[in-house]
Amino acid sequence: MNGIVILDKSATTNPNHGSTPEERSVEQLLSAGWILIDKPAGPSSHQLAAWARDMLEVEKLGHGGTLDPFATGGLTLLSGSSMRLTGRILKGDKKYISILKIPKGIDDETLEKSISQLRGRIHNVPPIESAVKVQVRQRTIDSFEIIERDDRFILTSIECEAGTYVRTLARDLGLLLNGPVELTELRRALSGSSSENDAVTMQQLSDSIYLWKQHGDDAALKKMIQPIESLLSDLPSIVVKDGAVAALAHGAPLASVGVVSLDTSVMRGDEVLIKSLKGEAVAIAKMTVPGSDIPNMTGG
Repeated sequence: MNGIVILDKSATTNPNHGSTPEERSVEQLLSAGWILIDKPAGPSSHQLAAWARDMLEVEKLGHGGTLDPFATGGLTLLSGSSMRLTGRILKGDKKYISILKIPKGIDDETLEKSISQLRGRIHNVPPIESAVKVQVRQRTIDSFEIIERDDRFILTSIECEAGTYVRTLARDLGLLLNGPVELTELRRALSGSSSENDAVTMQQLSDSIYLWKQHGDDAALKKMIQPIESLLSDLPSIVVKDGAVAALAHGAPLASVGVVSLDTSVMRGDEVLIKSLKGEAVAIAKMTVPGSDIPNMTGG
């Protein structure tokens, strides 16, 4: 028996406690939410997060996944308790669009042959410019393709594992081409499940904050702040009763009697998202038994 199984069809939720993610106020969203910013070239990721923190007047707001000052594209800003998920954001695969300047006299065949050697599992050493401790690491390059070429300049699309340094790829391509390769522009187009198409500019964020604070119009800002649950949509879920929510919040283990529905395909050791009947994220937990065992449990 696999798939979503409802164990208690009669379970209801108290409307006086909690709210669905869609019903949250701006303040509630900022206590556990995130914003995807289209970072411009110039400021550091840290500076951008600091500006947003001051504009929104929140104490806890950071970024998930650093972009170099010269780079542009999707930068995830995490607010409130969403900052606990920074590690999950950092692990997401990335997609970059870059412009590389290659040495003179390189024909298309030589260029493609060299790039092909940088696909798959490769060694990726952080560049000198990086604040990360220099050490040899392996990263997977799923795709490294030329979109367009104009003499010595190539527009490329790179899909890669988290923690890959495109500047290092440029350096290694230069070694294969026997000449320096310069990374002239870099844009993060995708981070995990977040696309640049969903990103907003700092000006758009500023305008929406102004409308909210000065005119009481929160519609634009609420569209920009995503609930914490959307960061966890890749996890299988277990829906629990209101009474179980309170117990879990105080560190109690989840008993089968508190389960409303679950994905029975989950295995022992799998991570799951525990949600309330309103769709609120309650906890991330690890299964101690297979999901298929829970419907048959009489206790525990």
